Amino acid sequence: MSVHVIGAGLAGLAAACLLTESGRHVIVSESAPAAGGRARSYFDKILDCRVDNGNHLLLSGNLAALNYLNRLGARRALTGPASAVFPFYDFTTSRHWTLRLNDGRFPWWVLRRRHRVPGTRALDYLALNRLRRARPHDILGTILPRNNPLTRNFLEPLAISALNTMPDEAACGPLQAVLEETMALGGAASLPRYARIGLSETFIDPAVDWLRTHGATLHFGRRVTVLDANMPTILAVPPWVAAELVPGLVVPDQFESICNLHFKASIPPGEAGFWGFTGGLSEWAFARPELLSVTISAANRYAALDNAEIAARVWAELGQAFTLPAAIPAHRVLWERRATILGTPEQQTRRPRAITANPNLVLAGDWTDTGLPATIEGAIRSGNEAATILMKLPE
Repeated sequence: MSVHVIGAGLAGLAAACLLTESGRHVIVSESAPAAGGRARSYFDKILDCRVDNGNHLLLSGNLAALNYLNRLGARRALTGPASAVFPFYDFTTSRHWTLRLNDGRFPWWVLRRRHRVPGTRALDYLALNRLRRARPHDILGTILPRNNPLTRNFLEPLAISALNTMPDEAACGPLQAVLEETMALGGAASLPRYARIGLSETFIDPAVDWLRTHGATLHFGRRVTVLDANMPTILAVPPWVAAELVPGLVVPDQFESICNLHFKASIPPGEAGFWGFTGGLSEWAFARPELLSVTISAANRYAALDNAEIAARVWAELGQAFTLPAAIPAHRVLWERRATILGTPEQQTRRPRAITANPNLVLAGDWTDTGLPATIEGAIRSGNEAATILMKLPE
């Protein structure tokens, strides 16, 4: 019997690949004209080049994502520095600095002033242990030390980018999970990785090609409106769509946006190919061959700003950090309005398990109860879990 996968985002593709590898015939149905969901690339006529709908930074401890790429033969589509380095620029002090983690578990890097966050002492990093011991539904902002350079220049930017939620309302649990699988294991598990060319070229196109080569059936532009209760199915759609298809299903219902800006400009890639920012509107910038791309997470707080003002402010900040011309080049401001679920304790309790009341129906998506934030790693892990559950059913 065939297995149906509804939705061709990362969760659906990961599930489809694992099921196909196990010998099942998989039928993928996607309502959009192409695969990818919120991790996709497209050709932009104004910028005259390929752009990603957003920037995504992986770490070497994201094993589900890396194994997914290994299965597809696409691991080399990622790039990044040879060591765990995170360059930053502080707009309030006009200072460049770099966080450098050592490979092993023991964090000797906190003992070296030039390797840690400026203005911090080694003892300040005990705050990480306090975070690790917090209860999963504790509010992150109540756990992090106040008026502390470690919080301001590293922990808050890390939390905002990982959770896409402001620390004063975010639950600790998902960030704890991220830290346990990366920084707590040392720099070897914290190597930054990002798409060498684009999201589609790295995560999506290789999966579509692999599935077709291995006998899966893919339908695009096909919207599923009714589920067959007797057909093994993985529902890998956004939560609001899942709630329509599965009566009574409780799902997250509050969301955070991400704003991404692409400027037709180039700068040297530096040591890592990206930069983190503190003290400004910009949060992360990636030096692409044809573009300078900026991400602003937890962007609901800037919803009242129009795109022209956001672009002007961000370009001015980039000019401060990298000495760029005053005139704004051709650019795009892209909003993903429901980029992720809001990472509050209340929304965490609304994340459903993969298993449903119908043993033939399994859920997948970064919004399900993966224990992780709504990330690429979480999406792929959810797809793997859903596929594993269905693989245990008799054929």
